[in-house]
Amino acid sequence: MGVNWLSVKDSVIRTTSGGITALLATMTLVAACAHTQGRANGQAPLAPGAKYIAMGSSYAAGPGVSTYVDADPAPCYRSNDNYARQLSRRLGLVLTDVSCSGATTHDLLEPYGNLPPQLDAVNADTRLATVTIGGNDLGYVARLVTASCAGLAAETNTAADCRPIPAPPQEADYKALKARMDRVAKTVRARAPQARLVFVDYPTVLPAGELCPEAPLSMDQAAIVRDIARRLSDITRQAAADNGASLIVASNLSRDHSVCAADPWMNGYPRPGAPVKGTQFHPNLEGMTAVANALELMLEGEAQLAKPAGERS
Repeated sequence: MGVNWLSVKDSVIRTTSGGITALLATMTLVAACAHTQGRANGQAPLAPGAKYIAMGSSYAAGPGVSTYVDADPAPCYRSNDNYARQLSRRLGLVLTDVSCSGATTHDLLEPYGNLPPQLDAVNADTRLATVTIGGNDLGYVARLVTASCAGLAAETNTAADCRPIPAPPQEADYKALKARMDRVAKTVRARAPQARLVFVDYPTVLPAGELCPEAPLSMDQAAIVRDIARRLSDITRQAAADNGASLIVASNLSRDHSVCAADPWMNGYPRPGAPVKGTQFHPNLEGMTAVANALELMLEGEAQLAKPAGERS
């Protein structure tokens, strides 16, 4: 079994496919060694015109990022510049974007209101499928928003019409999410045997240390949010590993670009006199572009590894 280690400067991306494990990050390719047993999973490199299905929640759809695909964007609010659309333009892929704001893993597997299950878009012709999902199953953004509303009201000593902060997820919630995430991966594998399946976990929202005005929630609530993010990332990693899928670790990629960073890839919470340019606690254009860059680099790396050693650039 061949093992490939590609070290790329900056942030780490882990991909697993057909017994091949690679570590990548986002900037300059600096080393590549070891060998491979043919093409990953027996797949040919993606060609222009290949069918690409993008699935997930608002962290895939991109609400508040540039312009919307549909004149009436509700209920999904899919951006023309979410990571899937940026990637498909660069590589000339034929994209079907079924990501939708508010979606949970249930909505990949079952209808979401009047919308069919997102997985219905996947078939034997699919050559690439990406998935960013799970935050809404755990009340992740809902907690960020409601806790920030309460925190800002306490900080400014003003009355605010804040919704109740959700109860923290229980072990049963994490267990159920893990099972549904695994079911999503297995469904893609069954319907599209020749597809590359790539999970993209959620970008980092809060910094590891002190908070900032853009994140006015209490430290206790911040600790719960960070724990949810960690558990969600772990579940996503496990689903990818258990099903021979690739993984873009956006949580690592964006570690230095939280809402409190000098160069944030995430919108914070609006304050009096300081509105948010985008959707609160969601990726901005820079964040979406960073994920598209990582996906492009990963796919290019796989294409290089699929070539005989003498033909690699």
